[in-house]
Amino acid sequence: MKKHDPALTTRLDFERLSPSLAADAASLPTATLHEAGKKIGALPSAIRPVAPHFRFAGSALTVHSPGGDNLWLHRALDVARPGDVLVVFTGGVYEHGYWGEIMTTMAKVRGLAGLVIDGCVRDGVLLGEIGFPVFARGLCIRGTGKDFGATGWINHPITMGEVIVQAGDLVVGDFDGVVAIPQARAAEVIAAGRKREDEEAAILRRLEAGESTLNVYGWQ
Repeated sequence: MKKHDPALTTRLDFERLSPSLAADAASLPTATLHEAGKKIGALPSAIRPVAPHFRFAGSALTVHSPGGDNLWLHRALDVARPGDVLVVFTGGVYEHGYWGEIMTTMAKVRGLAGLVIDGCVRDGVLLGEIGFPVFARGLCIRGTGKDFGATGWINHPITMGEVIVQAGDLVVGDFDGVVAIPQARAAEVIAAGRKREDEEAAILRRLEAGESTLNVYGWQ
């Protein structure tokens, strides 16, 4: 069997977000960032945190993995840097446990920020206990293969739902879901998100004082 040389389809260098910008993004809800960016970046709602307390923000390290195979996830783990979020497309083949306790442990030790995978994972209870944020379509015990002849891509554009994710984009996840913001707009959207949060806090105070939403928003 002819092996594929992963170096041919792997980009090692790309611009990452500053840690301070990622920290600012982590303080904002995903829905706020989505709305602040004018309704952009919402990844499929089926992708959910494996444990409800999981939350992350960081730079996307994109992976296009062959369906039913997780060798490219291992390769991505090997080149990832602290603060990276693995964002993995599995070719629409969801029903495999692409990720589990072993890979989670390596990701946590290496300081990665999280995993977003358009597929399933396993070892759900253990993932919650380890504490590394994993967002997936669900849990599945079905195993994966490791085809050394199959072609995958690392740090090339991938599509999740209607969203194209590029290496280095801002990716944020919380209990509500996952949002991906183009790197060039990250600072702008975070600033707009902070403003939106302040405005909503003022609205809440008015509602608590007895006003109606129709009045507050000028809909009557």
